[in-house]
Amino acid sequence: MDLALYAVSAVLVEGRSVREVAAATGRSKSWVHRHVELFRSGGEAALAPRKRGPKTAPNQTTAEEEDAVVALREQLGELGLDSGASTIAFHLARSGLHVPARATIHRILVRRGLVTAQPQKRPRTSWQRFEADLPNECWQSDMTHWQLAAGHVEIVNFIDDHSRGVMASVATPVATSADVVRIFLAAASNYGFPASVLSDNGAIYTAAYRGSHSGLEIELACLGITFKHGKPYHPQTQGKVERYHRTLKAYLRRRPPAVDLPALQGQIDRFVAIYNEERPHQARGCPPMVAWRAKDKAAPVLDGQALSVATKVRHDVIDPSGTVTLRYRSRLHHVGVGRAHKETRVLILMAGRDVRVLSEDGTLLRHLTIDPNIDYQPIRQTTL
Repeated sequence: MDLALYAVSAVLVEGRSVREVAAATGRSKSWVHRHVELFRSGGEAALAPRKRGPKTAPNQTTAEEEDAVVALREQLGELGLDSGASTIAFHLARSGLHVPARATIHRILVRRGLVTAQPQKRPRTSWQRFEADLPNECWQSDMTHWQLAAGHVEIVNFIDDHSRGVMASVATPVATSADVVRIFLAAASNYGFPASVLSDNGAIYTAAYRGSHSGLEIELACLGITFKHGKPYHPQTQGKVERYHRTLKAYLRRRPPAVDLPALQGQIDRFVAIYNEERPHQARGCPPMVAWRAKDKAAPVLDGQALSVATKVRHDVIDPSGTVTLRYRSRLHHVGVGRAHKETRVLILMAGRDVRVLSEDGTLLRHLTIDPNIDYQPIRQTTL
């Protein structure tokens, strides 16, 4: 029996005093009096607890706002894009609509049956995050697999650790060490050189277990870029690029199957544009390239000078006369390095008129400023 009904019955039916009933129930005399009067005026129904607070909630999300949240969730899901509460809030704000709190959006999705509980997931409090402080401070790289109608292909990706921006995402028939170098240099020509690179221990990234060096290891050593590798069988070290693989594949599965490699690359390029410029990243709260452009860029330092985004990289071999040839403003110039280095494979770094010639082990052989008025740049020319 409800306590209020019991107290009323004790007073009106059993004839007990209000003081006695109050003591027996542990309530005040005024509480007993109030419920007795409620019963006399409205019967047992009047004893039912009444809703407290205002009759209407001024901050309650309207049905139209809930429908907008659900519609956006379905639209993003159909495109194969992230459709969590933070992403929905970002797109609502961009559309000029009212933006409920992230927790409110999540409750709407749960109430509409659009969220599947995942109790097996580790709680966020158990995560240990690390993140580069500046753009280009560290790039993560990895390769993932994809199946075309005509066969298996591989996709090589480079991700900026700070902003999560995609620096490169390129499909190849079979990823080789030379492909990784080519893709890295193309990305660096667009975004500048990173101060470090992090990858797993795949054969396209390292040959240490064979007692040798991969193409990327040699290239980065020449450029003064730190190359780091995660622990074997521990992909969480490269977690940001691993998560990008999952996001990219979710998008590709929503597209018509690509018939060949160029068609697949077109789908990847479209996704990269959405990912970098339109889709907000939960870790950043904005599209990755917005975060990438917001801060100064880290850069490797070679011979006391940072490698800027304007630096061009070229491989060459010193000819028998001890020179290498390069082009500046459509004019060929011959740079003397010395006959002692003839037939040596070199890396040429050129940023405007500033030129550096390095051997494959990173030794600086020549550093000069091109004189555009002469064809031959002699060794005796004053260097920087």
